[in-house]
Amino acid sequence: MSKAAAKKSVSGSAAKRRYRIWMMFIVLFMGWAGYTLFGQMQQQKVTFEKLTTIESGIEETRSQTEALKREVERLNDPEYISQLATKEQGMVKEGEQQIFSE
Repeated sequence: MSKAAAKKSVSGSAAKRRYRIWMMFIVLFMGWAGYTLFGQMQQQKVTFEKLTTIESGIEETRSQTEALKREVERLNDPEYISQLATKEQGMVKEGEQQIFSE
């Protein structure tokens, strides 16, 4: 073997070694990137579920607030208060007689 052929085979094996190291680095990097991406997707899913739960709770609270506002408005009406007094409290107006049903 001549010097040129020996030098070429040495540089060829060095190039193969650099190529293997570079490929190993790329594979490790892609593995880390995939692991990180998967973890973030799982965390996003959990966060989205929490957000959905909280939003449904907010909507339920808003509907309860609206119902309570309507109830307050109705309680400002003397006719409604009169109906509540007679039906739920068993009160009667002056001059009326209460009838008990069994």
